[in-house]
Amino acid sequence: MKRKSITSRDVALLAGVSQSAVSRSFSPASSVSEKTRKKVMEAARQLGYRPNTIARSLITRSSRTIAVVTYSLQNPFYAYLLEKASRFLQQQGYHLLLFFAPQNGDFDMVVDDLIRSQVEGVLMLAITLTQHQAAEVADFGIPVVIINRTVEYSGISQVGSDNFQGGYWAGRYLASLGRQRIAYLAGIPESTTNRQREEGFKAGLAAEGQTCFLYDVGHYRYDDACDAARRLFAARQREDMPDALFAANDLMAIAVMETLRDELNLTVPDNVSVVGFDDMAMSAWPSHSLTTLQQPVEQMIARATELLLKHINNPDALPEQLVLPVTPRIRQSTAPTVLSKSTY
Repeated sequence: MKRKSITSRDVALLAGVSQSAVSRSFSPASSVSEKTRKKVMEAARQLGYRPNTIARSLITRSSRTIAVVTYSLQNPFYAYLLEKASRFLQQQGYHLLLFFAPQNGDFDMVVDDLIRSQVEGVLMLAITLTQHQAAEVADFGIPVVIINRTVEYSGISQVGSDNFQGGYWAGRYLASLGRQRIAYLAGIPESTTNRQREEGFKAGLAAEGQTCFLYDVGHYRYDDACDAARRLFAARQREDMPDALFAANDLMAIAVMETLRDELNLTVPDNVSVVGFDDMAMSAWPSHSLTTLQQPVEQMIARATELLLKHINNPDALPEQLVLPVTPRIRQSTAPTVLSKSTY
């Protein structure tokens, strides 16, 4: 025997409220009294009712869905950003769809998927776009906000950290510790975050009368950073090796520290001082105690999601480009040389 389909009308009759009150009770961002919401939820529980979000989207022409586009969640920092964005948007009554973009920058398939999914807005998490790609995305009329990347195109809202100033601090700080052979481990060389951090780092070294001692690339990945560490510290003589290193993110910095300790018989910070960038949760673990530049994750997500909702609700709102400050977190992965007594 086919079971009778339970509708919002059945819930409204049992709860003694209107159908519109039932609809509002299942929309977190809608205005409804807590007393009414409890009555509706209890009636829905008794009847086994579940709202049909697809049917509702056809009636309201609102999918209440936000797309998040990223390359990978291998970096725990990106997973943390995604969690914060998801929790914030759920509180506003939105659902998230996750899309993975190809590393080669071919967005045609992703854009097609976004359009078919009828999302109301898009958060691009650490996605590198060219000016042409940014303009192409904006032309589809779907509100977009980029987080933790920048693009030289004023038609899309962007929220990021002050990467240059963070790199500048790292260069000056390591030099101030008396370190003389300071290396840089790049992320994805062409990404805006890497370029800005590298430029700031070299400017900070120059302010202390130094230049970058050695350079390698880790692509923001753990395994690639381990390989880079082996190359950077392959010299037989200690004076030909770096005595300090700035990595473009924490994941690579931790990879370097573990490679130095487990494979190369070098200690941190006695032989090598290490600085990262992000301040992901594991960076503060005692086994790492990584000195790093903390990105303001809570503020980044809050501002980015607020901007996206503003663009959804007001398509004529002008795009904004926000740069938020970073904060040094000095821990045990850095120390002065024996001859230096830094007061930086």
